Amino acid sequence: MKLKQIIILLFSLALASPAIAQGYQKDSLQIKVYTEIEYEQYRVKSIKATRVFCDYCSENQTKKIKEEALRLAYLARNNRDYILEKGIKKLAMYIRVSKKDFAALKEDEPDN
Repeated sequence: MKLKQIIILLFSLALASPAIAQGYQKDSLQIKVYTEIEYEQYRVKSIKATRVFCDYCSENQTKKIKEEALRLAYLARNNRDYILEKGIKKLAMYIRVSKKDFAALKEDEPDN
């Protein structure tokens, strides 16, 4: 009977470990951002962040999140899965930030 309990315990720990291994912390926020990369003759013409899905963000926080999304889209611009001869490639990006760092973005706002 003890062996059966040990096996069940080890099995339950094995199932729980992938969530821990991913490194997602409970205190982090995940914010979705839509970006568009416009191509013309297989070259990037423009990169835009079209929408930030964050209802509780201040203007400064939204601006910083857009900047990060643009940086990530810029790094992904030459991915062979995204390159088009002519057209717009739409990307959905998820940006993770800890609550502490997110709150620090709000503190950086200039006083009006």
